[in-house]
Amino acid sequence: MTKQLREVLDEWAGEVRVPHDLADRVLRRRARRPWVYGAVAAGVAVVLAVVAGVVLPRQDDMTVRPAVEVTLPERPSPAPTDVRTDVDNMPPKKMIAAGNYAVSAYFTTSTEKLEGRWERARRTWWLLDPQTGTYEKTPYAWVDVAPGLQVAAVLEGEVMGRRVGILDLTTRQFLTWIDLGRDVMGLKWSPDGTKLLATAYTDYPGRWERVDANSRMAVDSDRTGFVVVDVPAKKVDFRPLPLNEDLVRGNDFSWSLDGTLVWELVGGPRFLYYSLDGRPHEALQEHFSDANVAALSPNGKLLLGEAGLPTRITDVATGRVAGRQQALQLHAWADDESVIAVRCKDDCPSEFVGALVLIGVDGTEKTQLTGYQNSQEDGAWQWVLTPR
Repeated sequence: MTKQLREVLDEWAGEVRVPHDLADRVLRRRARRPWVYGAVAAGVAVVLAVVAGVVLPRQDDMTVRPAVEVTLPERPSPAPTDVRTDVDNMPPKKMIAAGNYAVSAYFTTSTEKLEGRWERARRTWWLLDPQTGTYEKTPYAWVDVAPGLQVAAVLEGEVMGRRVGILDLTTRQFLTWIDLGRDVMGLKWSPDGTKLLATAYTDYPGRWERVDANSRMAVDSDRTGFVVVDVPAKKVDFRPLPLNEDLVRGNDFSWSLDGTLVWELVGGPRFLYYSLDGRPHEALQEHFSDANVAALSPNGKLLLGEAGLPTRITDVATGRVAGRQQALQLHAWADDESVIAVRCKDDCPSEFVGALVLIGVDGTEKTQLTGYQNSQEDGAWQWVLTPR
């Protein structure tokens, strides 16, 4: 074997990723395996030993080593605006969408026991397949879908990680993997879908020490700064940033609405803004909804109010209430007259039992989008809304 061939094989070996449920997939003889990716070359056999036997990756499951730059798929134009619901399954199996936004992914959170009295929260992620209109469980630590629903970023790892995969949601193939050089969580695509923001930690902030059955002691958040990734150029920049003393514990960084700055939430609440090179920046006059997306209507005339039954929407020009809604939270504008909101069940005997609904500015419910769930129960799912 030549030195050049050995070097190529070493590089490929570093890119092979075997899904945790590969054996189950083989036994079930699934025809479509979107999470299986491997690499083979003429004269080289990559053999995976499993209980069921020996399996070779299919040609359409192979990861191709990318060029230096990455070409991202274009966003659909015009974007779809139809309404899709799944009120029968919990969590949903079919695509949830209304107007400008879709549920691109969701996660459930479970408590995982560690050594001694230590525990941690662990997220399990499901990702939308736009081609089938269904959600598929993933093995990743974090998932975020870019505006347009054409590409997703996945973080390799259990609860944190340092390698991000860029997945084409149409072909179900990875465009590239990018090493961030440090452990991160909280992946977020920029509004234009070309950059990624991640928050760096030395230790996972979602862990605690169990004191007794009803109490626990959280650890200090060892956040070190944020990472900005120019995805097409595969350029990674880390911005060290000291931890604010009044930081909301475990708080990740987020994008400004125009994607030119990042911000963090501190006690008050207050928003501290930074330029992409990590320098403090004057705060912007921005309005975010309860889902951390734009609270201003697409035509700029109406503004979503804060959480609390009932919610309200105000006229920007006059400041007057344009409508009240029997909702718990207002999440995103489906269009200029309709809002994706969380409404509690019946006469709201519990504020924790709710569903996503499409509601008018005047409070008229137009469509129930999901089934009702108790957000405090184990296995409750949390949606992620992404512009279509």
